[in-house]
Amino acid sequence: MSLPWNRPKAILLLEDGTVFHGYTFCGSGRKLGEVVFNTSMTGYQEVLTDPSYKGQIVTMTYPLTGTYGINTEDMESAAVQVEGFIVKEYQDFASNWRSERSLADFLTQYGKIGIEGIDTRALTKHLRVRGAMRGIIATDTDDLSTLLDQVQAYPGLNGIDLVKEVTCQKPYRWRDGAREEIDSPDWLPQDGRPRVAALDCGIKYNILRMLENAGCQVLVFPADTSATEILSCNPDGIFLSNGPGDPSAVRYVVQTVRDLLGKKPMFGICLGHQMMGLALGGKTFKLKFGHRGANQPVKDLTTGKIEITSQNHGYCVDPDSLSRMPVSLTHINLNDNTLEGMAHLELPAFCVQYHPEASPGPHDASYLFDRFITMIETNRPILKAAV
Repeated sequence: MSLPWNRPKAILLLEDGTVFHGYTFCGSGRKLGEVVFNTSMTGYQEVLTDPSYKGQIVTMTYPLTGTYGINTEDMESAAVQVEGFIVKEYQDFASNWRSERSLADFLTQYGKIGIEGIDTRALTKHLRVRGAMRGIIATDTDDLSTLLDQVQAYPGLNGIDLVKEVTCQKPYRWRDGAREEIDSPDWLPQDGRPRVAALDCGIKYNILRMLENAGCQVLVFPADTSATEILSCNPDGIFLSNGPGDPSAVRYVVQTVRDLLGKKPMFGICLGHQMMGLALGGKTFKLKFGHRGANQPVKDLTTGKIEITSQNHGYCVDPDSLSRMPVSLTHINLNDNTLEGMAHLELPAFCVQYHPEASPGPHDASYLFDRFITMIETNRPILKAAV
């Protein structure tokens, strides 16, 4: 095992000029992105492959990373999505029977830079005080003036459509826990299972796994698919996925959601929650440093129960902008009282800002998938009678 100080040096430079020095454990060159932190103690592979992290450099607050390696079963998409990865201490000897390769090998395969040796506590405290900010990882130069010019020229995430970079290029079927390519949108023979059309804005695989485990047939559609195209397949329900970046920049998805509302039962998660909020006439805003981790407390206002949830978002729906809409606010974050869930009072539609599919994280909110299935069954009496 090579010690950090025997590895090439690396620099993290933030847009305010703050510099952190460390060492690279994989990759080389430079990577720009929005620098954020995640408080999960495990689940780094799920974090790395979550499309919602597109455009971001992620630092893990838990100090030891790489201890259990990488395996094919824990992928949340087909590739590493983060721009760069920052840890306190990289562990290059993986000790887990499920491990198939090291974290460094995994990041190298996808051309990413991983750095260690940075004081991640100091970095996290800085981001909590100043907010998430643009930054650059560099292993090939220590010219801070040049790097700062690059950072300040980087546009960041506001107003940028990142969904187009992570959505699928054509519809596919999710079947037996895996992606199945198809020539055209088509369901399996009718067997009584609810048919769910998922709009892919950067969908995580575990959402698809849980929809299938809940008894659904699932077709996944690219984010730019029109409401007319989706409805032509006659789904029983619509799912709005998670995804990266600024929700207000993805107007075409907002319009699709607006066109779909009331046509079929609808369930949204994370960016899907924000899209539904915008489609209803609400507004979104950027959080100071976002919610990213597997330990966020959320209160279900309909039951009074508290859920510990997995979260990954930098934007939020403004509840005041929905005050005149026929919407019930169903969940709030107990750390900052931001909106975490809502339900339409007149249409079969609800959504949450957090991740009930976890990966990584607790399973407190997995009941929401059953709630979606119940909503579908309640709203398809003709099909139920035919079956």
